[in-house]
Amino acid sequence: MSVDTAQIEKLENELSASVAAAGDLQSLDEARVQALGKKGRITDLMKQLGGMDPDARKAAGQALNALKDKIAAQIADKERSFKRAALEARLSGERVDVTLSPRPERTGRIHPISQTQEEIVSIFAAMGFTVKDGPDIEDDWHNFTALNFPPGHPAREMQDTFFLPKTEGEEERFAPKVLRTHTSPVQIRTMCNEKPPIRIVVTGRTYRSDYDMTHTPMFHQLEGLVIDTETNFAHLKGCLREFCETYFEVEDLPMRFRPSFFPFTEPSAEVDIGCSRKDGGLKIGAGDDWLEILGCGMVHPNVLRNCGIDPDIYQGFAFGMGVERIAMLKYGIPDLRSFFESDVRWLDHYGFDPLDRPNLATREG
Repeated sequence: MSVDTAQIEKLENELSASVAAAGDLQSLDEARVQALGKKGRITDLMKQLGGMDPDARKAAGQALNALKDKIAAQIADKERSFKRAALEARLSGERVDVTLSPRPERTGRIHPISQTQEEIVSIFAAMGFTVKDGPDIEDDWHNFTALNFPPGHPAREMQDTFFLPKTEGEEERFAPKVLRTHTSPVQIRTMCNEKPPIRIVVTGRTYRSDYDMTHTPMFHQLEGLVIDTETNFAHLKGCLREFCETYFEVEDLPMRFRPSFFPFTEPSAEVDIGCSRKDGGLKIGAGDDWLEILGCGMVHPNVLRNCGIDPDIYQGFAFGMGVERIAMLKYGIPDLRSFFESDVRWLDHYGFDPLDRPNLATREG
C-alpha cells in the first residue's frame, strides 16, 4: 500500500478544517488527538511507510513530517489564541479601576518647579553626583560662619534674612536660628560628616526677605559640591558646560566665566550663556548678548578648615543656581511670582503631563 501526494493534501485540508472548527480548548484537544495521537490519522499513514520502496518512502516520509509540523503549529496557534482570550476575559471581569478621579473632567499637572528639579537631578546623577537634603531651619554657624561670612556681612542683616527667636539653653555658637538663605548649609553638613571624595548636588527651598517680579520670599536653589585631591577649575567649567548644554538642549552653547566674589569660594565666577534678544524675544544659544545663570568657584580654604578638611590635601569646586530662574528661561515664564500664586489656569498652561517624567535619582536624607 502506498501513500501518494493527493492523499496527503486531502488529509491536510481535512485536519486544518478540523483545527479551525474547534471552538474551545476541549474540541481543539480532540482535533489534536485525531491528527497526531497514537491512533491519529497522520500516525496511521506513517505506519504504512515500511511497505514502500526506499525512494517513495523517503518522499512520503518528508511530506508527512512536514504535514505533522504544520498541523502542530496550527494547533499551538489556536491554543494560544484561546488562552489569550480566556485571560483577557478574566482580567476584564476581575478588574478594579483605581484611577477613577472625583473630578474626571480635569487632569492633574506637574508643577514646573518639580519638573525642573527632577530634570536637574537626573542630569547630575548621570555625572555621578549624589543628591542630598537638609533642614529648612538652620543655625548661624552652618548658614553663615562655616561658609566664611564675616561678622557684619550684609547677608546677615535683618532685611535679608528671616531670623527666628532664640530658644532657652541654645548653644551660643549655633544661635540664632534662621530660615536658610541658601542650600549651602547642606554642603557644610556633608563635609563635616563625610570624608572626601565628595560629589553631591543639593536642591530645596530657601528664604530671603524680598518680593518683586524676580524675587520671592521663598524660592528654590540647586547647588553642587565636589571635593577631592585633584579637582581644579577646568573640571568645574567642564561640569557646568555639560549641564547647561544638556538642560537647555543646545550644542556648543556659548559660555563665559566672569570674575566675581563669594565669601565661600576663591576664585569665584559668574557664568553667562549666549543668547539673542532679536525682535524682543529671548533665544538661548549663539547670539550677540549674554545671560547670567549661576555662580561658582573653588571652595575657599577657610570653608574646608571649618569642616575639618585639610586644604593642603583637598580642594574642590562649588556652584549654585536658582531653580525658578532656569525654569523661566527654558519654558518662557515671565514672572517669578506666578510660580506660587496657585492659579490653576497658569498650571494648565505651564504644567507637565504626570507621565512625562525625567529619570529619577535616589535621594539621601
